[in-house]
Amino acid sequence: MPPLTLVFDLDGTLADTAGDLMGTLNVVLAREGSKPLPVEKASSLLGAGARALLERGFAADGRSVDPVRMDALYRDFLDHYAEHLADESRFFDGAEAALRRLKGSGYILAICTNKVTWHAEKLIEAFGATELFSAICGRDAFPYFKPDARHLTLTIEAAKGDPARAIMIGDSHTDIETARRAGIPSICVDFGYTDIPATDLGANRVISHFDELDGAIEALAADLRPTPA
Repeated sequence: MPPLTLVFDLDGTLADTAGDLMGTLNVVLAREGSKPLPVEKASSLLGAGARALLERGFAADGRSVDPVRMDALYRDFLDHYAEHLADESRFFDGAEAALRRLKGSGYILAICTNKVTWHAEKLIEAFGATELFSAICGRDAFPYFKPDARHLTLTIEAAKGDPARAIMIGDSHTDIETARRAGIPSICVDFGYTDIPATDLGANRVISHFDELDGAIEALAADLRPTPA
């Protein structure tokens, strides 16, 4: 049996990045004369990438921004965030230990995120965990991004895995819907960035700590078979 591929979302799943993302958002909002937003708002703002975060941030202040101006603000966001993406961000409790344990057990690990790829790579490098992942694929890695199923399936292929023997681990509707569209089972963490309860997202399993991940994977893996040659 070929190895199982485990594909992780990044923000809100593997890492608590809300402080740095919201901090960058507030820098941009302040420059544009909008009021800052508390980090507690992250669950309703994060999950769809930086541009969506900006749009939601301005909408929270009752404002919309024309597309040309938003293009410039998006570039400003990416530049500022690149210099501050690891100021406060950290792996969630138990995440790194779980990743190293799973890698050591022969699983293929990958990241499928709506962050731009170089931000994701830079963050994982700052965490000292680059060698754990066979692929890190952001929203710009392919012509498609979550919730398009092809973002997930192409990430699995980039990691040299088999989509028929893969599991998606995420925290939001975007992640679970992407897995559903791809016909891939999913595990949802209940401590991420979503204003919808994890138990209502339709994942095959829900966990509250990374200590529970191995058991959830084993329960799902029994039903997975490789793609016929």
